[in-house]
Amino acid sequence: MLTPVSGHSPESRIKRSAAISVLGAALLATRVRVEAQSLVPLKAAGVPEESATPVLWAEQSGMFRRNGLTVELDSQRSGTAIAAGVAGGGYQVGKSSIIPLITAFAKGIPFVLVAPGGLYRATKPHIAMIVATDSAIHTALDMNGKTLGVSALDDLYTLGIRWWMDKNGGDSSTLKIVELPLPAVTDAIVAGRIDAGGSATPALQAALDSGKVRVLSYMFDAIAPEFMYTGWFSNKSYVASHLEIMRDFSRAERQAAAYVNGHPAQTVDALSKFTAINPDVIAKMTRAQMGTTLDPKLIQPVVDVCVRYKVIPAPIDAAQMIASQLT
Repeated sequence: MLTPVSGHSPESRIKRSAAISVLGAALLATRVRVEAQSLVPLKAAGVPEESATPVLWAEQSGMFRRNGLTVELDSQRSGTAIAAGVAGGGYQVGKSSIIPLITAFAKGIPFVLVAPGGLYRATKPHIAMIVATDSAIHTALDMNGKTLGVSALDDLYTLGIRWWMDKNGGDSSTLKIVELPLPAVTDAIVAGRIDAGGSATPALQAALDSGKVRVLSYMFDAIAPEFMYTGWFSNKSYVASHLEIMRDFSRAERQAAAYVNGHPAQTVDALSKFTAINPDVIAKMTRAQMGTTLDPKLIQPVVDVCVRYKVIPAPIDAAQMIASQLT
């Protein structure tokens, strides 16, 4: 019988293999810990609607991680609540309807846009004013004196509906306007508490699928054929003192937006989880286009509507709302 060469016995090979495995596992664990420690955490917030998708996807797919970030996105009821969180430092980044950002800028509140949000396009509308299926309201004139449910007074839904009414023979000054969370609009219409309300996908698709409501108007067409209806923003001082972090966020968000635009099916589950809307509803709805650039020409039409309805006292240049260091 042959005698094993010293140091090469089966027992020694097993021990050596086990040691290598343990060492490899330790090195991997160390690398994971180092990577986790080097990632910059950001807290962000947004209303649970479709334009949150790029940030959801950037976190899920690792795009933020590859840009040195980890982003926790909270769901909030309104842009007003989000703006308060960003102003107070509870959030480093927020997603808001463009209206509160315009009004904040007009008041001198130091918010700046750091990444584009969702685009409204008349060619593929995904935001609408809805009424009960059996409602007698069919025209702008029919809306005179009616009760309208919106997420906030003088929000984009309000201004879009007012401008649509006034352009089409109605008188928006006669409206009675009440605040409601967007998910509550359909139930309020069905219960008769309001006559009409604003809705956006995915909640809009779920509402139409119920058969209880119908679209009265794609009212945002009155504002412009295409414009940015939400945006990601931060404090001007935070951007100035964390410029590289904000560049990383903006770059990753835009990369994710471009991917989301081309691969809507892959984002269904992430959006469903954030909005609590059935994934089957999201899969068949008209998906919004996500902005990939901060173009002031896509913001200015909303500024002009704000001036028309005296939400802000004087015109402003939309380009001044953008963090130029990030473009």
